[in-house]
Amino acid sequence: MASGDRQVAVGERGPFWSMLRYFSTFFERVDVLVPPQPGEVTTLRVHDNVHLHPASVKRAGMASWIDRFGGELVAEHGHRLVVSHDYGTFYNGRGAARLSQRTGIPLVSELHHIPGHPVAADARERLERLMARTYVRWARRRVAAFRVVNDTEMPELLARWGVPAEKVVVLPSQYLDFEIFHPPRRETAIERDVVFVGRLVANKGVGRILDALAMLSGRGKRLRATMVGKGPEKERLAARAAALGIADQVEWIEWIDGPEELADVYRTSRVCVCASTCEGGPRFTVEAMACGTPVVSTPVGVMTDLLKDGTAGRLAGFDVVSLADALEDVLTHEGRRRDRGAEAIRRVQPYEYHAALERYARGLITIAEESACSSSS
Repeated sequence: MASGDRQVAVGERGPFWSMLRYFSTFFERVDVLVPPQPGEVTTLRVHDNVHLHPASVKRAGMASWIDRFGGELVAEHGHRLVVSHDYGTFYNGRGAARLSQRTGIPLVSELHHIPGHPVAADARERLERLMARTYVRWARRRVAAFRVVNDTEMPELLARWGVPAEKVVVLPSQYLDFEIFHPPRRETAIERDVVFVGRLVANKGVGRILDALAMLSGRGKRLRATMVGKGPEKERLAARAAALGIADQVEWIEWIDGPEELADVYRTSRVCVCASTCEGGPRFTVEAMACGTPVVSTPVGVMTDLLKDGTAGRLAGFDVVSLADALEDVLTHEGRRRDRGAEAIRRVQPYEYHAALERYARGLITIAEESACSSSS
């Protein structure tokens, strides 16, 4: 597995560490090749059978290192599948493709989302989308499959880029602990109308959320909003809220201590909002749905699949008016809002941690077995 994750290799227990904990139980051995880390290059072993190998080269040499070092691991341990997490300049995929072609081991290229799709936030995302299309068209004859994490957005895009349908495998990447993310178990007081969680960067569309709040304020609906997250856009966004005359309606929280506290924030919010221009999930909206909070979102990532019929929240366009209208629709009728929250809980049940990871692991095993059968026939 070639991954860009940095946390686990330096001993941190983030989302990737949590994912590997159960995922690894389906395999005898998992080797993860990761970018160079500060300090001495040392292999780290976690969860008994997961071995993380920081690169001994700089990023420019990553593709060659993945091919060379990955080949050494294959020769020693007899791996049956190569998986690359692909993004940016796609050095993981390029190196893994060389390794796959040289060893005959099938390759799965994972594309969780494409920057700039469906909408580019800036020139950089337009360039990244072009690089992704170039990579996909190069890789489509070299991979056994592309793993995508939503049912609609990515399969449709890859089809337009010339990828055969049989090479697209949908294996969602939301792995939720329902012991943490669950609906209220007793009557809970609502503390805010709207909540957003995420990095304060251009593609998250937080400026449009503020504009929508101001528009609704002009309609006589002054909503209380909490923005959880930090990033380079923070000062500009706070100034925008002040200029719009809604600074007293918006609370900014840079950090939440843990997932339990974050779940409480979702449970004490009337609606969760996402105005992103591109996403793989996003994770925070699915977490909110598990807590019984309906979602208003642009049609990005898995949101298109979960909200398209309007019974668990509302899809909005990438403009301020439709975002404001969707928020107003969800928040105007409390009984209907609660009904949507109940449906949101039902919709996200397939993302339960163990069930979703078993589906992912068994999906990869199936690809490896089918590739082995086709090679021997």
